[in-house]
Amino acid sequence: MSGATARQALEAILFLADEPLTSSTLAQAVELGRKDVERELEALAAEYEGRGSGIALRQVAGGWRLLTHPAAASYVEQFVLSARHTRLTKASLETLAIVAYKQPVTRHQISGIRGVDSDGVLRALCERGLVQEVGREEGPGRPVLYGTSTEFLERLGLGSLAELPSVVPLLEDDRAGRGPD
Repeated sequence: MSGATARQALEAILFLADEPLTSSTLAQAVELGRKDVERELEALAAEYEGRGSGIALRQVAGGWRLLTHPAAASYVEQFVLSARHTRLTKASLETLAIVAYKQPVTRHQISGIRGVDSDGVLRALCERGLVQEVGREEGPGRPVLYGTSTEFLERLGLGSLAELPSVVPLLEDDRAGRGPD
C-alpha cells in the first residue's frame, strides 16, 4: 500500500471513529505495521497543519482523533451553541471539577463538597457522557464511585488526567483576595 493510499484509508477510518483510535488498532485496520501507521499519521497531521485546514489530527486520550483546529474554535463554538447543544450550568461545572480532581468520588462526597444535593447534576453529567460509574466503595451500602470518562478527556483535549491544571495556584489566588484569615 502506498503512503497516499494508507493516509486516505486512515483518514476515512478516523473520520468515522467516535473515539480516539490507537496506532495498533489502525495498523490492524489498514494491514500495515504500527511504525508505518504512526509515520503516516504524523504526515497526515502535518499535511492538515501545512494547508491551514479547519481540522487537526492529534493524539488525545491514548489514541489518534480528528479534531477541530483551535483557530476555528470560536466559530465551532458559536455553531454548537446555536444548535441543540447547551452549555454546562454552573452547578454542572462545579460537580465536574469535583469529580475530575477528587475521583473516584461518591455522590455523597460530591454533595458534601458542594454543600447541596448533587444527584440531578451528577445524573445529567452521566447522560452527557462526561462522568461515569467507575466502581463501588467498600463501605456500608457500597456506594457508587464516579470518575471522568474518555469523552471528558476528548472534550478538553487532554491525553490523560495528569494534564489537568493544578488547582493550587487558584487556591492561592483565592486566599490572597480574601486577605488574612
